[in-house]
Amino acid sequence: MGKLTLESLELIDAIDRRGSFSAAGEELHKVPSTISYTVARMEEDLKVSLFRRNGPRIEITEAGRELLREGRLLLQAAADLECRVQRVASGWESSLQLALDALVPTETLAPAIAAFHEVADATRLRVVEEAITGTWESLLDGRSDLALTVGPGPAGGGYLAREVAQVEFCFCVAPFHPLAREAEPLSEAQVRAHRAVAVADSARRLPLRSAGLLSGQRTITVPNLRAKLRLQAEGIGVGYLPTLCAQGLLDAGVLVRKRVEREREPEKLSVAWRVGAQGKALAWWIERLTDSEVCEGLLESARRLYASGASTGSR
Repeated sequence: MGKLTLESLELIDAIDRRGSFSAAGEELHKVPSTISYTVARMEEDLKVSLFRRNGPRIEITEAGRELLREGRLLLQAAADLECRVQRVASGWESSLQLALDALVPTETLAPAIAAFHEVADATRLRVVEEAITGTWESLLDGRSDLALTVGPGPAGGGYLAREVAQVEFCFCVAPFHPLAREAEPLSEAQVRAHRAVAVADSARRLPLRSAGLLSGQRTITVPNLRAKLRLQAEGIGVGYLPTLCAQGLLDAGVLVRKRVEREREPEKLSVAWRVGAQGKALAWWIERLTDSEVCEGLLESARRLYASGASTGSR
């Protein structure tokens, strides 16, 4: 049977902070004799000395300090667990995972995350970045509780989705790329002759999806939009980009927009969650992300973030 309890750890903590048995007793509403007896029993059970006595003064030993160092972590963990249990009982989830499409960098959520923890400080929030079908899969497989995703949802249902914006795309090349000098609109044959840059679909189980690529076109696959922007700005490849991501680089002359014969259609930006899912944290985020002003601010923040790399690829 274990020799330590949370109560005994609280006692050692109080003695160390208050500097004496009597002061610790006042804090814990125990008489000094009870404090002395409890410490003596702990030392006997553990077969170590926790304190050195110098008359009315006491000093914690190295063994006691090690116990206190680890014990305070246990006390904090127990307090956090108690708080989470109370939150769960009141309808707040102990944890919530939010999946973001690669279009929306996690940094843009900073104001929302700060606001969330003002009302749900005991709910552990985890934000993950996915891409294309991977964002939907993260939701449907239960890895995430809520998803901010681009494009159509997979067949089969099991989720609810609310459109919050339209994502437009533009075909972009570096100003020194051979296609930059070609007359518009560019034909499929002209585009196919050059290497494309594509963001990898992060799905593990569902069929992978690609958009804006032509059959037989050579392709470089990268993990995120930032890498795609960089490679296209360097003239290494070409391809469609979300307009909000590309606009800053277009304005700075780092990228050039080219019209093509078959332009890519806009896609929906949606907030999605599983059917039957509930909880106050989930409801808070659904309300937040489906608010038109909040969503507009989120996309504007993303636009500024991508524009901050406008010097990328300049020659």
